[in-house]
Amino acid sequence: MPKKINYTLTTEQLQIIETAVKSHPNLRVRTRAQMIRLLHRGHKPAEVGEMLSITGALVYYWHARWRESGLAGLVDKQRPGRPPVGGEEYRQKLEIIIETDPHTLGYGFNVWTTQRLLQHMQQETGVLVHENTLRNMLEELDYVFRRPRHELGNLQDEKAKAIAKDILEELKKKPKAAKSSYSLWTKRA
Repeated sequence: MPKKINYTLTTEQLQIIETAVKSHPNLRVRTRAQMIRLLHRGHKPAEVGEMLSITGALVYYWHARWRESGLAGLVDKQRPGRPPVGGEEYRQKLEIIIETDPHTLGYGFNVWTTQRLLQHMQQETGVLVHENTLRNMLEELDYVFRRPRHELGNLQDEKAKAIAKDILEELKKKPKAAKSSYSLWTKRA
């Protein structure tokens, strides 16, 4: 005969579950906490599974995780998968490069584009990533794309600029001419 599982919670455990149901940032943990609360209230695992549209086996699984680890047991475990392309070292190098003026690296341009960054990073690290991957990395590092602002201040004559500014100020001071009261329409004589 299978061992009977005690689903009742202590006052402290119930308070933890109630808080998790109401305000845990992870929706899955809130749902699992709700599952534990329903079991505490006397519902059978099969009923709880039906209420939450999951199998009874999952109810047993999550309750066992709750008994073992408490609220931390209701959080998903780290899932295996492909590591991020380039890795942390690539991201650190990217952050350093994007803050560096391309002229100091011997390039004839002064603005990094995605294509230029891709080429430079491939030369530096030997790792080729997709353009979208690079953009996602930049977004994760809180960089945003903006159009370069072309300034011609270094090509302007400072004396001529000062004279034009003075003329503009004088034009602003002059009174505006009165509007004409004449009309293009006249009566026939």
